[in-house]
Amino acid sequence: MRTIQRRKNWIARLVVPAVLLACLGYFSTHAQDGQYGLAATAELKSQLEARVEARYALTRRREHLEQRVRLLEDGTLERDMLDERVRQSLNFLSADEITILR
Repeated sequence: MRTIQRRKNWIARLVVPAVLLACLGYFSTHAQDGQYGLAATAELKSQLEARVEARYALTRRREHLEQRVRLLEDGTLERDMLDERVRQSLNFLSADEITILR
């Protein structure tokens, strides 16, 4: 029985590490710069903070408007609110008042 021995080729031994290195490079690049990578995470956090602030401002505005509506409800109508609404709706102005246009 005869056996054939091959010489070990040094290039063949580098194929698997080269493929693994390429995969490692691909995934590490996307972990750094990808859509959900480290760089994008900082931007997403800043967007979240801005939207939380906007939500907080809208909540305050809504509470303010709800307070004004409560003052206009039947039975609790206040003279100041009535006066303000009449002046706004009818463009009414006294002689001793100053108008500031915004």
